[in-house]
Amino acid sequence: MHEFGTLNWTILGVYIVLTLVLGAVVGKKVTSANQFALGDKNIPWWAIGISVVCTYVSAMSFLGGPAWSYKEGLSVIAIHLNYPLVIFFIVAVFMPFFYNNGLTSIYEYQERRFGKASRVTLSFIFLIKQALSSAAVLYATAMILEFITGIDVVYCIMIVTAIALVYTVMGGIAAVIWTDVIQAVILFIGAFIIIEAVWNGMPAPMTEVMAELKAKGMTDSLQTSMDLSQVTTVWAGVIAMTMFHTTVYGGSQMMVQRCMAAKSMGDAKKAMLMMGYVAFFIYFVFILLGVLFNAYYDGQEFENGNTIILHYASEYGMPGLMGIIAAAILAASMSSLDSAFNSMATVSVADFYKRFYKKNESEEHYLKASRFFTVGWAILVIIPALMFATSTGSVLEVLSKAGSYFVGASFCMFVLGFYSKHITEKGLLIGVAASFVAIWYVAVATDIAWPWYCVIGVVVNAVVAYAASLLLTGKQEEMHLYTIKGQQAEYARLNKPVKQDGWYVIPGKIDAPCYGLLVMFVFSLIFLWGINAFTDNAPMLINFVRGCSILVALSIAGYAVYSLFGNKLRSRTDNVETQSL
Repeated sequence: MHEFGTLNWTILGVYIVLTLVLGAVVGKKVTSANQFALGDKNIPWWAIGISVVCTYVSAMSFLGGPAWSYKEGLSVIAIHLNYPLVIFFIVAVFMPFFYNNGLTSIYEYQERRFGKASRVTLSFIFLIKQALSSAAVLYATAMILEFITGIDVVYCIMIVTAIALVYTVMGGIAAVIWTDVIQAVILFIGAFIIIEAVWNGMPAPMTEVMAELKAKGMTDSLQTSMDLSQVTTVWAGVIAMTMFHTTVYGGSQMMVQRCMAAKSMGDAKKAMLMMGYVAFFIYFVFILLGVLFNAYYDGQEFENGNTIILHYASEYGMPGLMGIIAAAILAASMSSLDSAFNSMATVSVADFYKRFYKKNESEEHYLKASRFFTVGWAILVIIPALMFATSTGSVLEVLSKAGSYFVGASFCMFVLGFYSKHITEKGLLIGVAASFVAIWYVAVATDIAWPWYCVIGVVVNAVVAYAASLLLTGKQEEMHLYTIKGQQAEYARLNKPVKQDGWYVIPGKIDAPCYGLLVMFVFSLIFLWGINAFTDNAPMLINFVRGCSILVALSIAGYAVYSLFGNKLRSRTDNVETQSL
């Protein structure tokens, strides 16, 4: 597309300028490395929650989601069924460990639990994995600019990097969070304009369209095949991808760091809970979009499936739509890139530079170092981004495959630390090495689908780590302080309150809003079943969707009221609860 037009350029330009100005304003308040990484601890939970949601809902979702479901149908949503289960576990276990101990880098937990080597190992894994993820995001965004302007993708990659880098360097985590809020608004405006246009622009009545899609198997979301070579089965989504996304959200500095910037443990938990309540529906919108595109284009082949949504927007002809879509996808990508640059810089300084090179410098020195590493990582991710430019498959699937090699090790290093008594650092690291070898073998010698790589890595890691620990160091007499039981015993010994403002501050205890996530999980299964069951019966489908929409609206409203006004109610009922473990 070469006729982008003045209106579209104006929309895109206003968004970029607004983002840069906000970064500059926030950046004036940043005077230390701690502020760069965690802000002033005064950011509202809802802004952090929106940032958490938008960071993972990037251009891979806006482009890669529809590209994937265009071929596979609604079954792709199975990969995202697990968010309520994932957030349930993270809020109950991960968050108290990280927030209570005032960690800047969450990988410091590894050193406290196991030792220096495990901290360095996991930090290094994060940096490599995040660099690859950021490169995929960068490529997806650059592809948009190439499509709408005709500028070569290589130059587009550099332009996008420069834009995200400038405001991240200036404002740190606060700039990341507040620009994410703006980016969320733009992202969802663009998404709903497109889905409304496609829905109303079908060449045949939607009842006929949906019936045809059902006949082709495109509306069957809950595929129960036990074939491990299939990616989008319910079992892969609920079992394998639960482990995968637990690591993505609970064991990733990029995700957890913004929650560490919250005012309190309760705010940190509320921010993360937002993801558990809304993620399924956000991904459903993008995946449904791909299915509708399949009907609209009658399944025709595209040279690059990731450009389907861009082709449609250019053909639709609405004034300013391409500008909105370009800004929306750029916004989605920026929300991931800025978070990645900031978190990689934080880990580089906290886990490597400050730990091994400059141990006793001033906060101003570490702030300069943080900004230096931000620039360095932004430059480095350009290299794998150019490699992704040769891919024509869904960038969402490509990224997920790449990440699956790493998540097994990360998952085990945290979960074994939380629960195990006898596993020690030497055994753990031997298990990590064994898991990488096992996953590599499975990838090259079998046809097992990539979601199961995480499960295989976890099983091999845990078994080898346990056996090696017993062999090398023998059984441990006591639970470590930084296990769940160790923390609970410490709270009991010191007679410390286990709740603050009605929220548990101790790991392993479940807050009331978490139970709603289990209800949300069951609801999502019923919702997907109903969509397929009633697709060829228009009146029943309409009533079913309306009923589900009302339930979702009431649930979200109830959660919002509980989050905003529940502190006093929780405090009255719990009132300085002491040990009852």
